[in-house]
Amino acid sequence: MSGLGLPPAARLRRAAEFAAMRHAPGRLDTRFFLIRYRYSDASTCRLGLAVSRRVSKRAVERNRIKRNARESFRLVRAQLPTFDLLLIARQPAATASSALLRKDLDAAWFRLKPLKPEPAPGTMSN
Repeated sequence: MSGLGLPPAARLRRAAEFAAMRHAPGRLDTRFFLIRYRYSDASTCRLGLAVSRRVSKRAVERNRIKRNARESFRLVRAQLPTFDLLLIARQPAATASSALLRKDLDAAWFRLKPLKPEPAPGTMSN
């Protein structure tokens, strides 16, 4: 059963990675989440989660949101392009059932749109 989890290579881990995602060019709004995304140099799609105390004061609720998001991502990770994704939970996620959270995310994963290629630094865009 140990092979079923989300490996460390599939997660955003460093503070600098999270900070860079705050200004990522891709943005997708759902009922319960804001998803920021950008192309990644990694060999696989990676996920970062931000569920603040503003969403819920109760750690149990924040952990439930994160657990559902990780499981939804784990199931579709192989079909997604090589994106870095940052899921930012919204306040309604705290009161939503786990089934609603999963349904919202399952629909969102395939709404991620390809991004325009970023120009090389120092070049002018026409």
